Amino acid sequence: MKLRIGTRASKLAMAQSGIVADQLRAAGHEVELVEVSTPGDRSAAPIAEVGVGVFVSSLRDALAAGEVDIAVHSYKDLPSAPDPRLVLAAVPPREDPRDALVARDGLVLGELPAGARVGTGSPRRTAQLQALGLGIEVVPIRGNVDTRVGKVASGQLDAVVVAAAGLRRLGRVDEATELIDPLQMLPAAAQGALAVECRKGDVELVGELAAVLEDEYTRAAVAAERALLAGLEADCDAIIGALADVVSDLDDDGRAVDRISLRAVVGTNDGALLRASITGEMDDAEKLGAALAAELLDMGGDALTSTPPQRTAGSGAP
Repeated sequence: MKLRIGTRASKLAMAQSGIVADQLRAAGHEVELVEVSTPGDRSAAPIAEVGVGVFVSSLRDALAAGEVDIAVHSYKDLPSAPDPRLVLAAVPPREDPRDALVARDGLVLGELPAGARVGTGSPRRTAQLQALGLGIEVVPIRGNVDTRVGKVASGQLDAVVVAAAGLRRLGRVDEATELIDPLQMLPAAAQGALAVECRKGDVELVGELAAVLEDEYTRAAVAAERALLAGLEADCDAIIGALADVVSDLDDDGRAVDRISLRAVVGTNDGALLRASITGEMDDAEKLGAALAAELLDMGGDALTSTPPQRTAGSGAP
């Protein structure tokens, strides 16, 4: 049977779905990519205006209707609530979760001059950039990688911040002038990860997809990050960064165990950035995310904001 993979038509979405398709072909499956148009692709409005799951709903509907057999998503685009019609069949190995700077003249963040114009459409990135106190001006932008990076090449902007995973999957990571250390800027929850869904009743297909594509460490890390989001009950444009790493450790008996180390940052209405971290057993990924969310709420994260306070160039750190 030929497997029909539903995908958005953008270059990046096609590249992501192509990775999944290649892995399935290597396992002996016949595969076809089916392009599905989504409201997010047809609108130039900010994501916050278009709505949560804007790049996901049409793919899920096509999958549920039997028009495709598999849907491939950027995991960070999935709404927190699962779709009762579908199942998350596989989470492939994660690509680089970091944010990337693409700047003129090969500059890194610390070399950008005061007043430099840096483009991003993400409140999370905006807040963390401003907190660095570099005196830069953050400019809101939207569009695909070509559009964003093109604003630097044309001289409209001095730099843009995009996902490193997108650059890598498009074969353009050499255009990044800096891969930003998560100590400076935590990525979005599930950034760099893919989610492969199929219909809940396709039990045999779920097993086949898991056998070929699944990476248990990525699934656990992303589960922790997503549980944090759910615990904070945040909108899609809230200022939240999260990154979980699976690390090897020794238990009290000297046996090797895998643990999850989860870090998070949350922006509040008064312009503060709250930071916290937690470590625990890999099997407790979702509990760890929920526990860290509760800690951040106790710290004041109940005053979540999606609009970073505006600062003029050169005003310094908050």
